[in-house]
Amino acid sequence: MQAIYLNPLTDFGFKKLFGEEPNKDLLISFLNTFLPAHHQVSELSYTKNEYQGISAADRKVIFDLNCMSPSGERFIVELQRVKQIYFKDRSLFYSTFAIQEQAKRGDWNYKLAAVYTIGILDFLIDDHEHDVLYHAQLKDQHNHLFYDKLNFIYLVLPRFKLQAHELHTLQDKWLYAFKHLHELDQIPSELQETIFQRLFAIAQVAQLPAEERQVYERSLKDYRDFMSAQDTAHWEGYQEGKLEGIEEGIEQGKRETARRLLAKGMSVELVAELVGLSLEVVQALV
Repeated sequence: MQAIYLNPLTDFGFKKLFGEEPNKDLLISFLNTFLPAHHQVSELSYTKNEYQGISAADRKVIFDLNCMSPSGERFIVELQRVKQIYFKDRSLFYSTFAIQEQAKRGDWNYKLAAVYTIGILDFLIDDHEHDVLYHAQLKDQHNHLFYDKLNFIYLVLPRFKLQAHELHTLQDKWLYAFKHLHELDQIPSELQETIFQRLFAIAQVAQLPAEERQVYERSLKDYRDFMSAQDTAHWEGYQEGKLEGIEEGIEQGKRETARRLLAKGMSVELVAELVGLSLEVVQALV
């Protein structure tokens, strides 16, 4: 059956719901469910989401969403569909662009605004086995907070198991919506707040203009192809890993995923971004 609502885990669905200026109240509500009290936001502006390194030869970085509050706090929001070996390294690398852009010419005292790198993860990570959400900051050897302006927040969707009747907090409800929106045919009684009425109204597939509907269908196909290829590659990578070592097996699995996605007609750039391989590696698989 045709889904009634957008899948927010597709590239189009995520950016349609949370990345467009008229809908930024959805993003603000979602972010405020896990931001600390002193960084709650009532307004956000979308800023550029593409950065070039220091030189033209440096790697280009493209964020899913990049936002700033009126007081200068930066929020990098990334939807991650596949596990990467150096996932935390990538998060840290991304945060450096939001730090560096705060530098000022001339005299400057180095005061920085807070940076939040927020990952919505559609895969399991090894840390904190049972945690759906965790917030990481820099601490010293005594586990005392060393610096509170660099923040990494991860939402591990596969660990979220609550059913509709078990939802109590606004955060619970947002996580439920992220995970189940595309499976629903009406608004659950537990999601009757005004913000969710807005979410469901915007997410109706039938009200999309024809051109956007086509873009969404392609995005949904890419998502399904990717998930199918990933499932197969995980098994092949696991089998390979038993013989060659876990890290080599995972790398092989990523290459197999890339080959399958390329065979389905996805672009080299999109495959590289989804699978977490360099453009050069993916191009060599063509």
